[in-house]
This record gives sequence, structure tokens and C-alpha cells, in this order.
Amino acid sequence: MEFKHTSVLLEECLEGLQISPDGIYVDGTLGGAGHSVQIAARLTDGGRLIGIDQDEAAIQAAGERLSEYKDRVSIVRDNYENMSQVVHDLGIEKVNGILLDLGVSSYQLDTPERGFSYREDAPLDMRMDNRQEKTAYDIVNYYPENELFHIIRDFGEDRFAKNIAKHIVAAREKGEIETTLQLAEIVKESIPARLRATGGHPAKRTFQAIRIECNRELDVLEKSLDDMIDLLEEGGRICIITFHSLEDRIVKNAFRRNENPCTCPPSFPVCVCGKKSKGVVITRKPILPSEEEMKNNPRSSSAKLRIFEKRYDHE
Repeated sequence: MEFKHTSVLLEECLEGLQISPDGIYVDGTLGGAGHSVQIAARLTDGGRLIGIDQDEAAIQAAGERLSEYKDRVSIVRDNYENMSQVVHDLGIEKVNGILLDLGVSSYQLDTPERGFSYREDAPLDMRMDNRQEKTAYDIVNYYPENELFHIIRDFGEDRFAKNIAKHIVAAREKGEIETTLQLAEIVKESIPARLRATGGHPAKRTFQAIRIECNRELDVLEKSLDDMIDLLEEGGRICIITFHSLEDRIVKNAFRRNENPCTCPPSFPVCVCGKKSKGVVITRKPILPSEEEMKNNPRSSSAKLRIFEKRYDHE
């Protein structure tokens, strides 16, 4: 299957990055290279694009799409949590811009055998990196009930988390839960019939939660943000697209903390903690897709873009 991914908030990202033709840019979630092709097209021979992705299929597809710019593009199969190491291994100290387009790609959702979709029958997998050992199958079949409850409640924000976890454990006692449709059916049965018709597919939140846990998505994001801001050159920008409130909150808080890291009590007349601001939050409110974009690409409807600019001298 062709790696198809409609780039969300494309123009807004390109504008937000303020691309300089001879700058160095990192796309930490390369995917099908939708954003990256447009960044590479705006660079001269003096510019550089570094594309990082942990998904083997993405690396292959992106390599083909970016082939005409190969003299200015480096593609690395890794997790963006290792961005600083990847960049330094290429002999680069600082970069002018970083882009992250978080979440699951259309290709991953639309390739049934990857096990991301609750609409197609496939083995429970959900790994973004197939070199990783842990799969969704392991989470569903071996996590204790209490842990499943916390994951579904916290990562899926599902108010029926307790009941869903209980039903999963009861079902697996009769036999292993092996496929996506098996799991989707168990989740459906856990939710009162009168409420199943509202808020999309009943299994949507549980699948999101298990995918996040399987790929350590929130953990990676939280641990990487400060490092990525440190990697920026003066005036460099980081643009991050999120697709649910948990990711958005992490990004919003990290940007705010980097703009104003002072931990002194409000009653102190002057700062004594010595923590210096690393820059400015450009987006006080997130940038959202236009009505037209949401109509053309329904998956963009929950997208939010936040931008931070590195400034050493900012007070």
C-alpha cells in the first residue's frame, strides 16, 4: 500500500518555521514526508533537512518522495527522543527549526495488518517501530486490571475505563485476545448500549490509550521537549502539531515553563532562583485548521499547532 498522509496545517507550519533557504531543519516525525518535501523545496544547497522516523515504511516512502532533494536531506531511522544525538552524529551543533506532527499517521491507520484500527480485523500490534518487542497484544493480555484501568482512563480519557478493564480481564481468562476486532467487541460490550451511539466508535478511546502506552508516546514527548528547545539556534523555532488534549497540555506547559522558568515565590521582589528564560511562546492560543481543511481532511479536525521561538536574551 502506498504511504499516504495528508499533511495537516501545512501552510501554517511552513509559515511558523520561518524557513531560511540556508537553514538547518529537523522533521522529527517524518512520516510520508508531506511537510518535509515542502521544507526541502524551500532550501538551497546551503540548507539541510534532517528527517527522523521510527517507522520502517515511513523511512522508505519518505526516501522516495525526497529523492529529488537528496543532496540536502539526511534521513535517519530513530525515535525523535534521540534527536540531539542524531543531529550531533551528523556533525551539526544547532538547528534553525524543528517540526513534530504527533500521533498516528493515516498510513498506519489505513494499513490493517499494523493493528491500529478498530474497524479492520488484524493481530493486536500497534507498534510504530517493528523492532520493538512489546505490542498491543502484550498490554491487553498481560497488564494487571488496575494498570489497564489507569491507561484507559488517563490516556484514553474514557469514563468507562474501569468497566472496560474489567471486561478485558474477564474475556482473556477464557482465552487470549488476539485481534483488533476481538478487542473492539469487548470494549463495545463494556459501554451501556444507550451511550454507544454518541462520541464516535466506542473503542476509539481504548485503542488510542493502548497505542500511546505501546509506543510510550507521552513519555517520549515530555522527556524530549527541553532537549529540542536547547538544540535550537537563536531565533530558531519549534512547531508541534498535537491531536489530543494530553499531548497539547504537555506541549503548552513545556513551552510556558521554558519562557518563564522562574520558581521563586510570587512574593519575592526579584528572582533569586537564577533560572533563565529560553525564549518566547509565539502562539498564546493554538493555531487550528480552517473549516476548509477540516472538510477536506476530517482527521485534521482535532489538530492544534503551537510554536516556540528560542531567544537567549529574552527576559
